[in-house]
Amino acid sequence: MKQKIGIIILLLLQGFLFEFVTAKPARAETVLYVYVDENGNYHFSPYRQDGRYRRVQLWKNKAFVRDFNAGKYDSFIALMGSKYRIDPALIKAVIRAESDWNQAAVSNAGAMGLMQLMPGTAKKMDVENPFDPAQNIEAGARYLRLMLDTFNGDVILALAAYNAGPNAVKKYNGIPPYEETRTYVQRVLKYYREYLK
Repeated sequence: MKQKIGIIILLLLQGFLFEFVTAKPARAETVLYVYVDENGNYHFSPYRQDGRYRRVQLWKNKAFVRDFNAGKYDSFIALMGSKYRIDPALIKAVIRAESDWNQAAVSNAGAMGLMQLMPGTAKKMDVENPFDPAQNIEAGARYLRLMLDTFNGDVILALAAYNAGPNAVKKYNGIPPYEETRTYVQRVLKYYREYLK
């Protein structure tokens, strides 16, 4: 009798595991509301607390947030490249290094969206919704242009400043001695070469 019960339990477990393994991931979405106060601080809430909060839609499953068909942004990136006099391939390389095309990415430091805008940068660039791809890409391209102008068109220093901030680059008169920044610059340049092909 015990052996028969054991076989039944085993068959039930096998059926459960089959269903679990073969189940398709649900396109579960989550809604978030964001409000930027007068100091540029971002406040997030799962519901709209008042009229200051704006709705942001995110996918729980990153596969639906990260856009592996990044080519759909090509026209807009080309437009921003022309507007801010930046090679579109460089903008794409920054996006890939910053967020890997995840429009809902948020770093531990609070950087947001495709080009990982810090709250202060987003405020300075008049960004209302940092998770909106168009707003994020334009602000990121504009900020990258600012870094290029600050460092006389030196792409390497501009990238270092995009990652570590312009004051750090000025302080060290070059790429700051931060492993993260050095790795970041190398990664962007690698992607840049790939997008140029």
